[in-house]
Amino acid sequence: MTDIADLTAIVVDDEPIARRRLSRLLASIGGVRVVAEAGDVTAAIDTARSHAPDLLLLDVQMPGGDGFDVVDALRDNPPAVVFVTAFGHYALPAFSADAVDYLTKPVEEVRLAAALARVRQRVETRNAAERLTEMTTAFEALRQAVRQEQNGLPPFWVRSRGKLVRVAAAGVTRIDAERDYARIYAEGETYLLDETLASLEGRLPAEQFVRVHRSTILRVAAIKGFRRGRHGAWAVELQDGSEVRIGRSYLSCMKLVVP
Repeated sequence: MTDIADLTAIVVDDEPIARRRLSRLLASIGGVRVVAEAGDVTAAIDTARSHAPDLLLLDVQMPGGDGFDVVDALRDNPPAVVFVTAFGHYALPAFSADAVDYLTKPVEEVRLAAALARVRQRVETRNAAERLTEMTTAFEALRQAVRQEQNGLPPFWVRSRGKLVRVAAAGVTRIDAERDYARIYAEGETYLLDETLASLEGRLPAEQFVRVHRSTILRVAAIKGFRRGRHGAWAVELQDGSEVRIGRSYLSCMKLVVP
């Protein structure tokens, strides 16, 4: 029976505790030999060039740049990459399941083992040029998603006609509850998002989105004004000419919008 060679790996994270924990998990799983560690972008690039590992376990945010800068510098001989990220789940669909993988902090052993199995398959079946080609699109999509999140404008990732589509938050004008889902209105299109309105309200920037009804969140910039109806009920007038009724328990939303 032929022995399967261990994967060689470099653990890159600016937090020593995180590096030690990842190394312990790798030792527990087996099949991976950590050849080096790095705590910033420059060290990660130098160490990867020196050791030419099969795998980089790469933090997204680091001193001196970010994980994308490391990947860009290693395009001549790209290792497999597993990003380790503390970012919210709305950025994660930017990863192509066949190109790169991700782990969310704190890293779970079961999830790490699954990621390593996929890495081993890619290392054994694809050469460096093939890995570079398949990773490029995924990296660029993720780079945009993460930087939008850092700027407080996370994109929405929705399924549409069998594909994952990125909907920029800047184009969203309205979000309606639809049972356990949410209906997003953006630039003349609507999309169904697998997330509840309560969850969205908790993570969207309060200065940019406001809940006006138990079933509706609006983008502040899309609001044209407020109108009081014949029976005393208030409604929001939107820039596109439509109206949304304000729930009685959400009347305070007007104070958040009107200075």
